[in-house]
Amino acid sequence: MEKIKVLIVDDEKLIREGLKIILSTYEDIQVVGLREDGCAALDFCRENPVDIILMDIRMPKCDGVLGTKIIKEEFEDIKILILTTFSDMEYIQEALKYGASGYLLKDSSYDLICEGIKAAIKGNIVVHPEIANKILSNIPEEQKAIKEAKSYGLTDRELTIIREMAKGHTNKEIGEKLYLSEGTVKNNITTILSKLNLRDRTQIVIFAFKNGLVE
Repeated sequence: MEKIKVLIVDDEKLIREGLKIILSTYEDIQVVGLREDGCAALDFCRENPVDIILMDIRMPKCDGVLGTKIIKEEFEDIKILILTTFSDMEYIQEALKYGASGYLLKDSSYDLICEGIKAAIKGNIVVHPEIANKILSNIPEEQKAIKEAKSYGLTDRELTIIREMAKGHTNKEIGEKLYLSEGTVKNNITTILSKLNLRDRTQIVIFAFKNGLVE
């Protein structure tokens, strides 16, 4: 079994080393490097194969937002999971905008971090439930949100697909739930991207949260 190659990026050496020790106990994960900021992480990626990066959001010199931007610009296929706290909501949304695959709280259980890594590798958006609840507590009421979303020309089916994407479900899972083929779901997502003038499914998830479409 090929292991998932993980790069850990945090300015605190104790956190870097601690994550490495624990994650190395999982048989399907290989920690390939430790770096202290986004620039150092980019240099590492240029020299070594990396599947996913665990990136702290707050770091001197090059933080997780800028780090995500510069790494995704050069290495589109590398997944990035943001490690954050409740106080970093603005930074989280910026990192997602630049292509991060999601975010987890720094004090998450190691099992949750491991599952988040696997989910991101599969192409899912990783959303820590506690942070999602905080986002949802600050967004418009659902009926108002639906009305505003429909101003973009979105159909009821497309709104449902957006909600399911925001919950981290894959195209296959969405298709099974809505009794649609995976190809039909994919075509709907292409239409949604066009209507909203967005680049990828991560931006659709951001749209869902910002506009209060997630129940």
